[in-house]
Amino acid sequence: MYLGITASTEEIEKDKSIAKLKEIELGGMKQWILIRGNDKSKPILLWLHGGPGGTQMPLAHHLDKKLEEEFVVVHWDQRGAGKSNHSAFDEDTMSLEQFKDDTYQLVNYLKEKFNRDKIYLLGHSWGTQLGIELVTQYPDDFWAYISVSQVVNSHRAIDIAYDWLKNEFKQTENQIGLNKLKEIKKDPYSHAQFRQLIQLVDEQGGSFDQGMWELAKIALRASEYNILDYFRLLAGMNRGGGPMHKDGQIPENDYLAKITSVEVPIYFLIGKKDYNTPFKLVEEYYELIEAPKKELIIFEDSAHTPFLKETSKFNQEVIKVKEKTCVFEQ
Repeated sequence: MYLGITASTEEIEKDKSIAKLKEIELGGMKQWILIRGNDKSKPILLWLHGGPGGTQMPLAHHLDKKLEEEFVVVHWDQRGAGKSNHSAFDEDTMSLEQFKDDTYQLVNYLKEKFNRDKIYLLGHSWGTQLGIELVTQYPDDFWAYISVSQVVNSHRAIDIAYDWLKNEFKQTENQIGLNKLKEIKKDPYSHAQFRQLIQLVDEQGGSFDQGMWELAKIALRASEYNILDYFRLLAGMNRGGGPMHKDGQIPENDYLAKITSVEVPIYFLIGKKDYNTPFKLVEEYYELIEAPKKELIIFEDSAHTPFLKETSKFNQEVIKVKEKTCVFEQ
């Protein structure tokens, strides 16, 4: 772990491989990306993390070894997250449109840097909102969209999670859980109460597939992060998407009505036990959406983070997407 005040500046670019930690400007703000791959000629895979605030970069060294054999993998700490949660960040700039604009600028940066016409886009949780909107608006930029724990309808997701918890607590005669649940109102759908609900979902095994202490032990080994970055990471996670919700209320954001077709192949990866972005809704969206190719890939033992619970299978499925869709190999 790096304890210095300035960030680690890992930068290795040999004849074939690449490992770069780089600060670039997106949306008028300096933001950090990590680029790693065994072969620079492989397709680009841009990973959009969850949250907002749930960075993936400090887990990359632990999870991505197989992916780095088949892709040039790019992790990005979005504005207000991890290394990009620095003093120049203004939480008033947090909006879906700003995040989309940042993402599109990053896509174009990667296309230009690596001289590519298209890249792969992978979104997880919050990142799936950016992902589905980007591939809808700019289909020519992407080989395929890999959706991991897709956001479908935020209000219905809360209803499903609430009803699942209520049933779980009743079956186990968990009166403490039932009392906590009664204090949480589904309507209005407030950000504060949503976070309380998701904490209960997590405690019951319906969200994160690893405990925070186990994730912390992995993240603390990331050479890309210094001690200040970890404080920035925690601050960003604690902030979440709160500043994006007017009057503290979560908008419905119904993709079942908003986006019913895409012009790129789309692959939904979802944990059967997910009650954060419920499996039931992802299955419904998969049946509805029209695409040149589409596939629903189910992780039977996972909840919201199959890349943590079933890492080997997850990486294999992502690599299979490349094999099914990519016509470009140098």
